[in-house]
Amino acid sequence: MTAELVRGQNHTLPQTRLEIRVSAGSPVVAGATLGDEQGTVHGVEWIAHPGSPQLPGLEVSRQAAADHRLAVDLEALPGAVHRVTVLLALPLGAGRPVRFGAVAAPFVAVTGLDGTEIATFTLTGLDAESAVTALELYRRQGVWKVRAVGQGYAAGLAEMLADQGVAQAVELARSIQEAVASGLARSVTPPPPRPADGGRVRHPAGPAPATGPAPATGPAPATGPGRPHTRGSEPVGEPSPTVADPTTGGPIDYAHPRRQTTAPPPPPPVAPPAAPGQPAQPVAGDATGWSMDERLYNQIWGMFEDLARATAAYRSAVDFAESRMDQELDRALSDPRSRIGGTGDRAREEARAKRDELTARAREALDRDLAQLAAESAVVEPALPAAYAGWGNPVWHAYRVPMEIPMALRIGDLHLPERTDLHIPLLVRLPLERGIWVDSGRTASEASALTDSDQLRRLGMETAVALAARMLAVYPADEFSVHVIDPAGSAAGALAPLTGSGALAEPPAAGPGGVAAVLARLTRRVDLVQMAIRAGAADSLPPDLDTGEQLLIVNDFPHGFDDRAVTQLRYLADEGPAVGVHLLMVADREDARAYGPVLDPLWRSLLRITPVADDHLADPWVGHAWTYEPLRPPQGSRVLEQVLALVAAARRNGYR
Repeated sequence: MTAELVRGQNHTLPQTRLEIRVSAGSPVVAGATLGDEQGTVHGVEWIAHPGSPQLPGLEVSRQAAADHRLAVDLEALPGAVHRVTVLLALPLGAGRPVRFGAVAAPFVAVTGLDGTEIATFTLTGLDAESAVTALELYRRQGVWKVRAVGQGYAAGLAEMLADQGVAQAVELARSIQEAVASGLARSVTPPPPRPADGGRVRHPAGPAPATGPAPATGPAPATGPGRPHTRGSEPVGEPSPTVADPTTGGPIDYAHPRRQTTAPPPPPPVAPPAAPGQPAQPVAGDATGWSMDERLYNQIWGMFEDLARATAAYRSAVDFAESRMDQELDRALSDPRSRIGGTGDRAREEARAKRDELTARAREALDRDLAQLAAESAVVEPALPAAYAGWGNPVWHAYRVPMEIPMALRIGDLHLPERTDLHIPLLVRLPLERGIWVDSGRTASEASALTDSDQLRRLGMETAVALAARMLAVYPADEFSVHVIDPAGSAAGALAPLTGSGALAEPPAAGPGGVAAVLARLTRRVDLVQMAIRAGAADSLPPDLDTGEQLLIVNDFPHGFDDRAVTQLRYLADEGPAVGVHLLMVADREDARAYGPVLDPLWRSLLRITPVADDHLADPWVGHAWTYEPLRPPQGSRVLEQVLALVAAARRNGYR
């Protein structure tokens, strides 16, 4: 029976391998400290946080998230540790909540590896606090217990760490927040929370063997494809918050026409039930939604989350098997008697055999999940609309200029090393909520190492052009325009599909004068639309102002940019998305090194992608490093040019 704790109450823990699950209404930072009998923390090496997430017997999340799962093995903690304190803090950043009183009360549960709740605690009554000690696990007379704490700190993470005796708490808190900001910058933005009945439809296929402790932010191994699905953005069974309608009442409306605030209907029953003990046949659109496009969108994100969590369970099980083998070997070899005869050799063989058995069971469970996801992907891919489809999908051969914008756009594919042929479409919501940076610099990936610098720059611009073409193709012809800044004119070849089709709003801007003119015009547009929205007077905008969505492609930044132009670009990156102005930058960060940290906020505000395969993106649930691959038309295909020709023709025939 679950113990529902209140502040100060404790409860005996019946086992030593645990999960601590945290659910909050918005992203929070989760960490933990190790203390001695007096609760003193002896240095930074006794603190697990996103910048240093693993300690013996303890693993915490690598990034801020609305949900966390912390893995704890009390038997593996150092002998001097008598207390494990779980800490929560709000991440810093523009637009983020600064006090717990402004968000839903965090909920913390201590569970076994099978997900069975041992004790829960809801942190109510918080107001101005931005950091809080949630609960602590402590050892008293050889028995481990959990105590609900709920102590908040208005001065934040630094005050909380200092209260536990941490030296240089301010510096450590700053480094933790920097690690969190870095993690948020590389993390794919998750979709909005779905209603309680809005998850994917899941068909039971039998339980997976429990093979080890669950990873931080990942699931227990009994969760994943083919088993009941739990969402990564909110507790199961709780309603999601409604989204305020941003419509201004004037001619400018950036709200998606089909984003509803009520619960969507369930998917239609289009597949026959599976035989007992067998997984159901996958079906395209096997998720809730108001339309097929929305159901496919939710299904793809569900596949993304399932793959992340199934892989996390496998990796955790393998790590556990290795750790268990090391512990058994240490115990066996520490006994002098094992050095006589073949006792030591037998102990090593037995430990390795147990490791291999656990690893094999974990791989068997993963392979089953991967097979089901691969079968689902094979059904979903052919059913995707143009906005979600790769360039090789036949749907592009029947392309017509749409009458309304889709829910999302595919900008690439993601995969993990456990199965490189299982690709998950990377979908970003439209209108774009952040700009995109195509990193044309050299990275640590093998594909980048095999590509020279000039080719990387060319591929970077080709990737940007292909993305711009997709955006032009999925918007109505009168609602989207593309502008290009190419200071030195070096991207003429890559820009040929856009310039040759007539799909650009104007010729690419070159030279300092061209750069200044385009930036001044788009900056003015952002200013005017912001003022009109704040004043509730959208109908008072100048008649010559283009109120459609605008995309600015910037090549070879910062070449050709003076200090004023750099400031304007940063302004567009920060303020533009909210009023329909978006950046698509092609740049090598090393070229802008002279600006130092001044440009750090710019890079962090943009979603970084690469022109070649690179494992730099993280999922929002577990934090795996996913290999991103850009979308390009098949070799020899003219599909991109054909689509742009249709877009340009629609513009000429009366849209503008």
